[in-house]
Amino acid sequence: MSIGKEYIKVVNERFTYMKKTVEDAIVQVNDEDLFWSANGDSNSIAVIMKHMSGNMISRWTDFFKTDGEKENRNRDREFINDFSDRSDVLAYWEKGWNVFLSVLGDIEEQDLLKTVTIRQEEHTVLQAIERQMYHYSYHVGQIVYIAKQLKSEGWKSLTIPRKK
Repeated sequence: MSIGKEYIKVVNERFTYMKKTVEDAIVQVNDEDLFWSANGDSNSIAVIMKHMSGNMISRWTDFFKTDGEKENRNRDREFINDFSDRSDVLAYWEKGWNVFLSVLGDIEEQDLLKTVTIRQEEHTVLQAIERQMYHYSYHVGQIVYIAKQLKSEGWKSLTIPRKK
């Protein structure tokens, strides 16, 4: 297998694992905790998930043809909770991941050095993927941290537990 094909395979696995990590974290918190935030300047788990999904939809829709920051995206609105319940959060979450993983799954080795635009800035596809890897892992960490703090002693580790 070529390096490019192996890279694409690994990237798909890593992003899929990120998605699963969030889902494994949020299943441990109740619905009220999904919408909890520490203060007015903090984001709830639901809002972070909304932002991630909004980013995926904007960045990866028409990935090779249009700027990743779509004109119809209202990024600031992503930080306002307008979900009514967990099922609304999860439906929007799935929508974003479906767009993202579908495009990611269609990327071929010869696409990796093609140029795409994000926020009027040119990136190779490799750079665009790495940009998203950083961005999404940042928010996955936030979600896990919030969920772990809220669940406290009842938290079930998502990785190797301490002293194991």
